[in-house]
Amino acid sequence: MIKEKLAKLFNVKSTVTIILTVVFAYLSVIGKINGDQFLVIFTTIIAFYFGTQSEKKNKGE
Repeated sequence: MIKEKLAKLFNVKSTVTIILTVVFAYLSVIGKINGDQFLVIFTTIIAFYFGTQSEKKNKGE
């Protein structure tokens, strides 16, 4: 059961979401993008990720 949850956690969309979050957080910290830009980008990424997860869950029911 735990292995299945870990496998689902590290699927392609999850991995891309985590990587993008880390990259944009790093760019924000070093000053390449400002906090407002980070917030817009991060919100878009997270909304897409959770939107697709919610849609997938609803189709499975």
